[in-house]
Amino acid sequence: MTNTTATAGTAARTGATGSAPGTPEDLVAAVRTGKTAVVVALVRDMDAAERRAALPALKELRKELRGARWNDPARAAYPALHAAGAGCQSGAAATATWLAGADMRWSGAKSRHLLDLLSDRTPEWQAEVARRLADRPLASRVPYELMSGLVQRAGCEPPTTEAYVRGWMEHLSRSGGSRGPKLQDRLAADPHLVRMVAALFAQDDVGWQLEWTYGNDADHGWTPALTELTAAGVLDRATMVAACVARLLRGGKPHDQRAFLGVLTALSPTREEERERIADWTALLADAVGPVAAYAQKVLGGLALDENLTIRQVAESSRGALFRPEKKLVRAQLVLLGKVLTASPGTASELLPAVADAFGHPDTDVQERAVKLLEKHARRADEGVRADLLGVAEQLSTVLRPRAAAALGFAPAALEPLDAGPHEEYLPPVPEPVRLDPPIGSVAELAEEISALVTAREEVAVFERVLDGLVRHAHADRAALVEAVRPVVARRWWYPGKHPHLTPDKRFATSTFGIDVVLAALFDAVGTDTLHRATRRNGAGEEGECPHSWLNRPRRARLWEAAHLVRTDPPPFLLATPTWTSGLLAAEDLVARLAEYRDRGVRPAETDFAQALLRVERDGGARAAEALALGTPEGERLARWLTTEEAAPEVTLTAPLRDPHHLLVNVGGIPGSQEEWPEVFRGLGLPASHGRRPWSCDHWHAAGEAHRLAALPGRREMVAARIVDQFSRVATVDARGDVAYLPLLAEAPGPAGVAVHLSVAYGLGARAGEDRTAAVDALLVLAARGDLDAARLGGLLGTLAAGGTVKASRLVDSMSTAATTGAYATVWAVLREALPPLLEDAVRSGKGARGLADLLATAADCVERCGTGSGVPHLESLAERGGGSRLVSQARRLKALTGADADG
Repeated sequence: MTNTTATAGTAARTGATGSAPGTPEDLVAAVRTGKTAVVVALVRDMDAAERRAALPALKELRKELRGARWNDPARAAYPALHAAGAGCQSGAAATATWLAGADMRWSGAKSRHLLDLLSDRTPEWQAEVARRLADRPLASRVPYELMSGLVQRAGCEPPTTEAYVRGWMEHLSRSGGSRGPKLQDRLAADPHLVRMVAALFAQDDVGWQLEWTYGNDADHGWTPALTELTAAGVLDRATMVAACVARLLRGGKPHDQRAFLGVLTALSPTREEERERIADWTALLADAVGPVAAYAQKVLGGLALDENLTIRQVAESSRGALFRPEKKLVRAQLVLLGKVLTASPGTASELLPAVADAFGHPDTDVQERAVKLLEKHARRADEGVRADLLGVAEQLSTVLRPRAAAALGFAPAALEPLDAGPHEEYLPPVPEPVRLDPPIGSVAELAEEISALVTAREEVAVFERVLDGLVRHAHADRAALVEAVRPVVARRWWYPGKHPHLTPDKRFATSTFGIDVVLAALFDAVGTDTLHRATRRNGAGEEGECPHSWLNRPRRARLWEAAHLVRTDPPPFLLATPTWTSGLLAAEDLVARLAEYRDRGVRPAETDFAQALLRVERDGGARAAEALALGTPEGERLARWLTTEEAAPEVTLTAPLRDPHHLLVNVGGIPGSQEEWPEVFRGLGLPASHGRRPWSCDHWHAAGEAHRLAALPGRREMVAARIVDQFSRVATVDARGDVAYLPLLAEAPGPAGVAVHLSVAYGLGARAGEDRTAAVDALLVLAARGDLDAARLGGLLGTLAAGGTVKASRLVDSMSTAATTGAYATVWAVLREALPPLLEDAVRSGKGARGLADLLATAADCVERCGTGSGVPHLESLAERGGGSRLVSQARRLKALTGADADG
């Protein structure tokens, strides 16, 4: 310690408070100055008793700083506090805890200051602190320089924990820079290199560090550094090769496996080293990630062709490879088996059973490769082996079974499948209508439901019961309702006094924020005039907006109106609360509610009554007489509505001029007068066109589709027609949709026309797997309910896929997923209509769309399962093409199952 530093420390001690040197007050005053070097000098001059005496004051200061705002100038004292506390602790455990404190993580003292303070402790004590710091999780972000400095001063072995090893790697990676010494030179200078490298191989998720380089790869990359050190003998080669193989056998994340595979590949194991680990390569081929398995397969293949593997080892390794999902690995293994069988004809009895493991592969091209090996080598197998193989051949595709039987020396009839009877289609249960729960009976229950509604995604049933409950209980006992709900809403942004700088009136004038607008009205946080104006303005003069904008307005208008009623004169209940979770309202329920309104002298609210009319189930006029007998204008209107046959709007396909392959729909207006409807509902009856305008806007959100379907129950085609332009983006521009929308659309009541089917078609071609899964669910639900027009859906898919709007490769996943649920006949009916445009394009252009071969394979699988199939246009032309490509082979397979083209 220099005289200057000592003088500065003394000055700080005596000048801060005027007290004697070494007092807690003196140290805390120095810490508050934020000058770490001064604090270090001060603590170094204190004896053990003085340090212990200062700890309580330092802890109080720490507590004070924890409560300070992030920009408080007092927080500049943190580095000095970090150093002072570490120096005043006596036990190793307490020191490590202080050093790794979360509040010190981003503003701690520099490692050199901390090491200076701790340098007067015993080596054993320093080693213990280093060990405890290294045991901390990575999130603690303990500086490696601090841990390694303690290890160096203690003269102990370094810890091999995750925090220490990661810190060691990061330190070495960045310490050389792009022009500094090579990484291998820095590693070679480390006295603990062997121990640390061994620890490196034991760590998870370090692959990115092994692959990351600074500057020139050969000079600063970990893989070349470890390879060069091994070649120079600094690291033992046998140990390194064994460590790499052991690390790969342990498994892990793909990027980790790739990195350690890179080290092993760089070491270039000799043939002898490979031969010593045959069991390891076999295990890796069976279970490792794809790139590692491919490497193991290459090693085993070389050993097999060099006759370094026994036939039993070849068969054993092949069985592991042939059960893998990667077609490339399976095909490569069959090629290897073919080479070994050709080179050693006498091995047929031992190797053909391994070949037969491919008979059950889901890819029929793989099956055909296995059958070709059977045709070439089966005559050399023993008779008993051939008989056993005949039994296994029952797993083969129907088209390949006769070939397998003939290759084994049996008649094709020997493999004819037993008559399993007619195909039984498996579809999900038809969704049953679900009644809404009874009205919420108490303010305590209502508070619980509100809490669930504002903290989770809204469900139609919960939302409708809460909205009705707020109106009911505001009418019955507003004061009790306010007290019950207050704890739930006290943290909401609009709550009176919560955020004085916000202006709820201004915000609620343009948005309801869901149920919040009603809650804010209950607590007088939004003005009556604001709510009245918002209700009247909603939807006015906006007919020129996007086609689905009108779908948003009824719900907003209901919320503003309900909020206005809560502020002024809440009715005893709402008329529009549905009977069913689908949004449908039973006619008898609405008649009964209107009768109670009449008896109580309550005038129905305009928007509430209009929504109730749109929701009421038309029962053929069965309740019309009861409605008319009410003797009220609303009863008369309900009677007319129940006896008037609703005309569905015409929905037609269209395509934007800029993109003729992007199918959309136009929806016509609903015939009849719109004058008696409130302004916010009139736009629902107006025609809407998607073909002549941009098909995107900035206010559509798929999360609201459940409410839109519930607002227009029984009219799902109208809802789908108005939003299919936006939903198409899941396929056309790879956006993510609402995965619940399509199943809800399929379960909703009402006719399913071109708009519903087009929505499902886009969903089946979506980029996101979860969106495709939702579309499959919708497809199966439509089929189960008898609402699926397979020919229409297939035709739409064919048109979209042939034009490239929907990628055929994505349809493969959707169609195969639907088929594997047991809906083989349904999927075939769709593909029967979807394939012709793709086949026509393949015949004309000479090559098929990516994924077409897989679609043909899925179609063939479906025909085999359901046992019925008819010819597909253009299939024969493709099947007669020469060559053995997968596209052609699958076309031949489907043709063999379905016969000649239906249309030539």
